[in-house]
Amino acid sequence: MNFGNEYLKVVLERFKSVKELGDKTINQLSENNIHWSLNEESNSIAVIIKHLSGNMISRWSDFLTSDGEKSYRNRDQEFENTILSKQELIAIWENGWNILFDTLSELGEQDLLKNIYIRSESHTVIDAIERQMAHYAYHVGQIVYIGKQLKDKDWKSLSIPKGQSEEYLEYMQNKHKEK
Repeated sequence: MNFGNEYLKVVLERFKSVKELGDKTINQLSENNIHWSLNEESNSIAVIIKHLSGNMISRWSDFLTSDGEKSYRNRDQEFENTILSKQELIAIWENGWNILFDTLSELGEQDLLKNIYIRSESHTVIDAIERQMAHYAYHVGQIVYIGKQLKDKDWKSLSIPKGQSEEYLEYMQNKHKEK
C-alpha cells in the first residue's frame, strides 16, 4: 500500500463527507433561512458559505505554485450578505468545492511534503490540507447547527437520530458481517 496516495484518497473522502453535511443542511432550508442570523455579530449561512467559497478558491487555485492568499481575494467582503437567492448560494458553494476537489485529485504522493505558502507562511502540503479540513469542518458545523435550530422539529437528522443508537449499532454490525 502506498501511504501518500492512501492519505490523499482518505482526505478526499473526508472533504466529501463534510460537504455532504452542508449539502443535506442546505437542502432543508428556505430562502429566508439562508439569510437568518441571531444578531449583528453573527453570520448567516449565506455569509458562511460565501466565506468558505472565497477561502477555497483562494487556497486551492494554483495550489502548488502561488500563495494561498490570492491578491484578488477580498476576505472582508466575504462577510457581507450579498447572496440574493438559494440558487446563487448553491452555485457559490459548488464552485469552491469543485476547485478543492479538482486540485486534490491532481495531487500525488510526491507532492505531500512540498512546501506551499499561505499569507507568506510556509506549510507542507499535508499541513495545508489538514488546516483547511479543520477550517471547513468548523464552518460546516456552524451551518448544520444554524440549520438545525431554524428547522426545529422539522429537522431531518444528518446522523444517528436521538434514541436510535442501539438500532444503528446493530444495523452496522449486521451490515459488516455480510461483507
